[in-house]
Amino acid sequence: MMFRKLTGLLACGALCAQLAHAQAPAPQQAPQPAPQPAAQPDRRAEIASHIPGARADELRVTPIAGIYELTRGTDIAYVTTDGKYAISGDLYDLPTNTDLTEAHRREVRARMIAAIPESEMVIFGPKDPKYTVTVFTDVDCAYCRKLHSQIAEYNRLGVRVRYLLYPRTEPGSPSWIKAEQVWCSPDRQDALTRAKLGQELKTKPCASNPVARFHALGQDFGLEGTPDIVLPGGEMIPGYVPPVELAQHLKDPQHN
Repeated sequence: MMFRKLTGLLACGALCAQLAHAQAPAPQQAPQPAPQPAAQPDRRAEIASHIPGARADELRVTPIAGIYELTRGTDIAYVTTDGKYAISGDLYDLPTNTDLTEAHRREVRARMIAAIPESEMVIFGPKDPKYTVTVFTDVDCAYCRKLHSQIAEYNRLGVRVRYLLYPRTEPGSPSWIKAEQVWCSPDRQDALTRAKLGQELKTKPCASNPVARFHALGQDFGLEGTPDIVLPGGEMIPGYVPPVELAQHLKDPQHN
């Protein structure tokens, strides 16, 4: 009798366990993450390989499929993805009438100017300037001299002028030597003013001066003459601009 009861209990236990297992809800599995799309390869290296002297970091995509922008300094062109064709000229967004190429040029100019320490510039400014412009200047340029003859008026209108010494002539020329003499003078402001007045400077050119670097920078900017005025946002105005006109231009937020 005892053996039958024990057998019955065991059978009941096994059956109950089976029923409980059958009635228990199946364990829920954690949701699997959606498969990530495969990373698209950067095509710039391949495109650059088809263009003599080009680097991948000089290329960037444009709004036009199959066309990349190639930037060297402030020179910008457009190339096909096979590297066979180049397009020279500015790219416009017609609905907004926006010159996309010039917008990028300004970004590049502003970045290149920002990389120059002010300690390498000759600066004339008021105590509390409203605006700051950077001017490529040649000591012997007539319109550069005219601009500098009004430097007090620019400053009175709140315009701070940062000069980069940029002789239009080649190394060793009189204008180049004068630029080096200005830089190597103990008082650069006074030396620049006297040089622009046609006075002879006695200072000897020194080895550590930025004239050659500024000349190369001007070439990268595509300067065709002096003065050239670079505004805070990278806009470049070629030639002399009277003080009042420049101050009015700078009042517009889009130029800053």
